[in-house]
Amino acid sequence: MTNRTFTMIKPDAVGSGHIGAILAQINAGGFKIVAMKYTKLSEEKAGEFYAIHSARPFYGELVSFMSSGPIVAAIIEKENAVEDFRKLIGSTNPADAAPGTIRAKFAKNIGENAIHGSDSDENAAIESAFHFAGTEIFE
Repeated sequence: MTNRTFTMIKPDAVGSGHIGAILAQINAGGFKIVAMKYTKLSEEKAGEFYAIHSARPFYGELVSFMSSGPIVAAIIEKENAVEDFRKLIGSTNPADAAPGTIRAKFAKNIGENAIHGSDSDENAAIESAFHFAGTEIFE
């Protein structure tokens, strides 16, 4: 278990103007931001990031969506980061997300679900390294 995880505020939430409210909820949840950038994924980079899903029927739609507009990528820190952040963001399907979670408040549907959160310490490290150089991460 590590104290860091990776997150992305997705194009739907960025486009709807929810960056500030989502970041405020992350901070209120006790997380410290140690790296953050406002950027846009190319189709190639989105495909690379989501390569684990390449055989699934939704892969093309996912890559298209994630490259459709800007995102906010961040590495956040807190004890038990991955598990606590997954609780804060809520279920992938916002219809199943607990009230008050980020997805319950800001997601449109299962495809446009506002935010990504790493599902394991291993994936948090891989995803963080995909988006950030060591010189972009601060204590």
